[in-house]
Amino acid sequence: MRFTLALSILLACAASPAMANDLAAATELAKASGCYSCHSAKEKVVGPAFSSIAEKYAGDKDAAASLAQSIQNGSKGKWGRVPMPPHSSLSADELKTLATWVLSTKP
Repeated sequence: MRFTLALSILLACAASPAMANDLAAATELAKASGCYSCHSAKEKVVGPAFSSIAEKYAGDKDAAASLAQSIQNGSKGKWGRVPMPPHSSLSADELKTLATWVLSTKP
């Protein structure tokens, strides 16, 4: 339900210049949070590409919440042997922003 709501909001804002600002802000948050140290948009680095994550969770109604939890608490075993470290210092809004942004990444 949350993912569907987030997707609906994203689609409703797609034609808006504010959406471009939101995407830019989310990209900057990802850079500042160290996401690009292990991930890239389209290719596996240490962790999977953002587009691979979006593809894996496409159609999963709980994807945004699940991904936000993985970002906050870290995870292991979902994408191989290398664990993802926790990012517990991020706020709930930042976690939601990052999760929604990752899930909107196109392959």
